[in-house]
Amino acid sequence: MPVLPTTPQASQLTATTTRLTGYESGETADLLAAAGSDGYLWHHEEFGLAGRGEALRIDLPGGLDDDAAVAAVAGTLAAIERHGEPAGPGTGPVALGALPFVRDVPGTLVVPKVLIGRHDTETWITTVAGAGDDPDTARLAGQMTADALGGFTDPRRAPSQFTLTSVLDHDEWSRIVAAAIARVQDGAFGKVVLSRQVDVTANRPFVIPDVLSRLLALYPTCMIFRIGGFIGASPELLIERRGDRIASHPLAGTIGRSGDLATDEALISGLLASAKQRREHAYVIEGLRRALGPVCTDLDVPDKPTVMELRNVSHLATRITGVLAGPAGGPARTGGPGPWADGPTHPGLRVPSALQLVSRVHPTAAVGGTPTEAAVAYIGEVEGYDRGRYAGPVGWMDASGDGSWAIGLRSAEVDGDRATLYAGVGLVEGSRPGSELEETQLKLQALLAAMVRP
Repeated sequence: MPVLPTTPQASQLTATTTRLTGYESGETADLLAAAGSDGYLWHHEEFGLAGRGEALRIDLPGGLDDDAAVAAVAGTLAAIERHGEPAGPGTGPVALGALPFVRDVPGTLVVPKVLIGRHDTETWITTVAGAGDDPDTARLAGQMTADALGGFTDPRRAPSQFTLTSVLDHDEWSRIVAAAIARVQDGAFGKVVLSRQVDVTANRPFVIPDVLSRLLALYPTCMIFRIGGFIGASPELLIERRGDRIASHPLAGTIGRSGDLATDEALISGLLASAKQRREHAYVIEGLRRALGPVCTDLDVPDKPTVMELRNVSHLATRITGVLAGPAGGPARTGGPGPWADGPTHPGLRVPSALQLVSRVHPTAAVGGTPTEAAVAYIGEVEGYDRGRYAGPVGWMDASGDGSWAIGLRSAEVDGDRATLYAGVGLVEGSRPGSELEETQLKLQALLAAMVRP
């Protein structure tokens, strides 16, 4: 009987980072080409990562509810021996992943064998290999570099025929929404978020690099991601950590766009003035304030939201920034234990890692509701399907604990010639089933515009 290879331990691996030349223009297509037909992709404006292969898999058996496992991820990455330069966020060993919406469902992060990263005009490549893996990793690095420099074209033919099916009939879904609104009015929830599924079947397998290319073109300010078959263009930053600085950019409250400047200005004015929309947004902001305030010496939460304008919708948005507290609640400094009293922090970090912050805030009221536990339990009872990775955290983290995580919105699970698309709405007092259905249809257009090309 053949002996199956075992997964290497982090301490058996070496990460080597070097600068790449020929990428100074910062073309986003370079990263898409580097990811190839089956790689990992994270792209957000001037920063991006593209990976292939699997050097290490980091499992979270208890999901985000397992504080010890979440805290240990940064330590696992730090155990990988590191050489080379540059240094900074996204260099060295990096773990990427898309985690389930339900907190206690197991999740997995992957450290790619080869990762090409870009920040502004600087581009780098990191290889992660064990003692006997150097030749294979070197060949993969050479292939990725050649693809990124010369452009990568997937040879497969894109599908040309599509069948779209709403998993729940519109009337049935509207009845579920009406029942949820009644629960809000009875005081069971301040807000609850319900979503819809739409299945798409094509005559040939979807060519994911083509879909990602269109998402990059259609939504240049969104976070474009691919983790296995989970793809999307999320507009919502859950958590970003750079050293002791953090940011979150939650969205809640939505209005459609018409394409006419005067009409859209009026729609945006109505969005800003709507008590219902402002109430929906306020639940999200207050939840993040409560979650992040205890671990920050300074947390800046603007009094009023702004508006994020996307291709076909506008959202109320508030950018929250903060400075993480160091040991004993003081300013962050090198060394010493982490600042949390309610969960472990890896001793090599002076402040919580990006993934620990994700664990602290997920799910926000933007995708679950308030009170959180009651809203999430209700979602599981009435929504009619397992959300899987939809509305869960998706992003990356490096060995220093820096990282960026979006909420997995405007997303789809793709498997060959089949795809399942998702869209959700926040229900508060004043919500109406017909308007909420229309909002899901607007949000579904984000992926449909990129995937359905008859």
